[in-house]
Amino acid sequence: MIQFKVLTIHELSPTLLTTFNRYQETNYVCFKANDQFIIKADYFVEHWDDEKKYQVILELQNCVQANGTVTGAFSDRKLIGFANVEGELFGNNKEYLELPYIHVSNEYRNSGIGKKLFQICCEKAKQMGAKKLYIAAHPSVETQHFYKAVGCTHALEINQKILNKEPLDIQLEKVL
Repeated sequence: MIQFKVLTIHELSPTLLTTFNRYQETNYVCFKANDQFIIKADYFVEHWDDEKKYQVILELQNCVQANGTVTGAFSDRKLIGFANVEGELFGNNKEYLELPYIHVSNEYRNSGIGKKLFQICCEKAKQMGAKKLYIAAHPSVETQHFYKAVGCTHALEINQKILNKEPLDIQLEKVL
């Protein structure tokens, strides 16, 4: 049985992601050209090593310390998915909160865990005063399909600071 839990700063230990399998094989990506989104072939593999996992833990700890929230999905006390919502509202009307991470361990994908994490993050963001969730989404076709399936659309406002971190990411929003 999968359990979902909001994590405290103390639970975000350096070893939390040790068994987490962030592996993604990408064959096709979406990109924006002349105000249109195009799909093109682009093969690459992403896999988090221990150093990357440690960096992610530090970012999640910073999120919690800055009034954000981190939710974990667990199977037999093993972290198999997580997502976080940053704590600072932004945008012209201060209505956005960012969802920087939402990941499910490779062997647990396509079982509804990501959708449940997304729903929890939407509820948390609403409780934190947001009207919209902002997502800089990986350009892979599979990732874009996930966000479309949970009701995301292209962001009406672009957060340049977030875009500059990963210029190839597709900027999305979810109205809460």
